[in-house]
Amino acid sequence: MHLIVDRQELARGNMIALTVEAPAIAGKIKPGQFVILRLHETGERVPLTVAYKDIQHGTLTIVFQVLGKTTALLGSLKIGDAIKDLVGPLGLADEFRRLGTIVGIGGGSGIAVLHHLLTGYAEAGNRLIGIIGAREKDFIILEEEMQVLCERLLTTTDDGSYGMHGLVTDALKGLVEEQLAIDLVIAVGPVVMMRAVCQMTRLYKIPTLVSLNPIMVDGTGMCGACRVTVGGQTKFACIDGPHFDGHLVDFDELIQRNNMYTRDEKSSLLFSIRAG
Repeated sequence: MHLIVDRQELARGNMIALTVEAPAIAGKIKPGQFVILRLHETGERVPLTVAYKDIQHGTLTIVFQVLGKTTALLGSLKIGDAIKDLVGPLGLADEFRRLGTIVGIGGGSGIAVLHHLLTGYAEAGNRLIGIIGAREKDFIILEEEMQVLCERLLTTTDDGSYGMHGLVTDALKGLVEEQLAIDLVIAVGPVVMMRAVCQMTRLYKIPTLVSLNPIMVDGTGMCGACRVTVGGQTKFACIDGPHFDGHLVDFDELIQRNNMYTRDEKSSLLFSIRAG
């Protein structure tokens, strides 16, 4: 059992950060790796990327958006409650090297994943510029934390309620038009956002890393549920990723696979609400 020691609502109550006791995992996990949790004996296994770790206190912080039944149940937990199973670290750890100027682009709960990844690149001596975006101001998360980490941070909103009016790709285009020499772009967030970023960086010939979170079951490569096509080859996000060269990812296939169970997820959530 893993005790919840802190809980915060980050954006209109549907974006939640939980800090849980997991000393064994906290001592080993690296930026970009993930865990799989199970709330109770009959619960489904859900992969979540770690946003922060605290080795001294033996804790992990996960940030997630309430979308389906399990995340709704997870979001309903309070300080003092416990999660039955937490397995990790899973996935390949990045090789954090000094590359030069890195632009990190995050959307939604992906901003938390991006922040953890960028800490690794910061420790390697890279110059960091951040772009974070959301539909509107109230959905922006971790802005202060990103400001501390990045030399420069650009914030965008679709409706213009805060920061730059536009998309994260508009902010990226602005950086390119400034003739900023960008050595790597890292994009983490909704699949459609990552696809749009990759379409742009391909034109500018900027290497781009994306973090994929497809449907996943066991996290060991045995089930094959998280398969993605990268460079024409089948890869498993749980053991070959979750980070891939964005210019090689078949995003159309990924979007189709991610949407396969959308109706079932909504039905399950609605049923659990009515039953509760």
